[in-house]
Amino acid sequence: MSDRSFHRNDWPTLGVEVELQLVHAESMALRSAIAHVLAHLPGDLHASAKQELVQSCVEITSDACRSVAEVGEDLSRKIRAVERAADRCGTRLLWAAAHPFSHWRDQDITPDERYAGLVETHQIAVVRRVVFGLHVHVGVDSGDKAVVLCDRLQRHLPLLLALSANSPYWCGRPTGLHSHRTQVLEGSPFSGPPPRMRSWGDYLATLDRLFTAGFIHSVKDLWWDLRPNPVYGTVEVRICDMPPDLPSVLGLTALLQCLVHSLSEQIDRGDCMPEDDPLLVRQNRWRACRYGLGAVLVDPVTLEAMPARQAAEHLAVRLRPASEWLCCAEDLDHVPAMAAGPTGSERQIALHEETGDLARMVRQFVRQSRLTTEDGFAPVRAPGHLGGSVVDDWMTAPHRSSTRTGVAVA
Repeated sequence: MSDRSFHRNDWPTLGVEVELQLVHAESMALRSAIAHVLAHLPGDLHASAKQELVQSCVEITSDACRSVAEVGEDLSRKIRAVERAADRCGTRLLWAAAHPFSHWRDQDITPDERYAGLVETHQIAVVRRVVFGLHVHVGVDSGDKAVVLCDRLQRHLPLLLALSANSPYWCGRPTGLHSHRTQVLEGSPFSGPPPRMRSWGDYLATLDRLFTAGFIHSVKDLWWDLRPNPVYGTVEVRICDMPPDLPSVLGLTALLQCLVHSLSEQIDRGDCMPEDDPLLVRQNRWRACRYGLGAVLVDPVTLEAMPARQAAEHLAVRLRPASEWLCCAEDLDHVPAMAAGPTGSERQIALHEETGDLARMVRQFVRQSRLTTEDGFAPVRAPGHLGGSVVDDWMTAPHRSSTRTGVAVA
């Protein structure tokens, strides 16, 4: 690791990354359209809308912002521009953490040296990662604090996952989970909760060992649920599914900014916190994955059990003073509303029960999250769908080889 410094932030600045799905405007299936979408974007947005591992994803990033309101204005402008660019090539944006019926084997890998290396090394564990998440960066003032914050934030990760849960279907089938994305990511190395570290020195020593052993080639290879980000001087929280709309993104962003600010003040005061049991945190994470906001979460220190919806309301109330200081009270107030209503996964399930067809469900989901006025288009059944299910050959079929990347992925 060449640069061992941590970029200092004297304010809990924000940077937000949303990974949105590119779907065909008629069939609602995933579409490898990123090159076409980017070609129709204004030049000043090329640094903010990027390609990812698969060509059916667009990552839209905010600038560094001081407030949630700034994030909202920035992302809204950029997402609207991407929507218009996608419209010009017959594509729509889907706000969900996994596509309900398109198969991962049919997705084209983006031609890129790093992605080719990942595919060569990890094979199916990486190729099947056709999932989409929300990443939120919150600025902190030192590397030591970033590491301690990662430790203290871990107990809150299951609740963040429960609030954002939005991937109940996979390859045309109900999974029985509210966040199947989490399970897909578990198949990759360096996924899940980060190891316990006590200081910036511990973090650097961990990186040194991983680099020397040849296990990683970049800090980007650490796909932990959260991690220190020395380049931006942030704690980067990566646990969340891609929520179903922008207000939910901003509610979660406000929750995280307030949480980091509150925990940072505790650290500055020298307040000690009892150490969480990592096993209990992981069990809560599983419950959030399985049940979403229907989970009952257990305090990893006191062992007190509380429904996730109630835990979200209590945390929002506790963070109210921080939200007033950070001028994001209105966005934080959206968290109890999220807790009281259906999650993205629950909305998907309800829409599928109502429509009886996954493609029609996706169409309605796309319309509900859209920021710009949409020209009407008639419902069209997705290829391969029979009464809302897919043809039953996916269990044995090999995954796709992408000749465009020059890398065999079978």
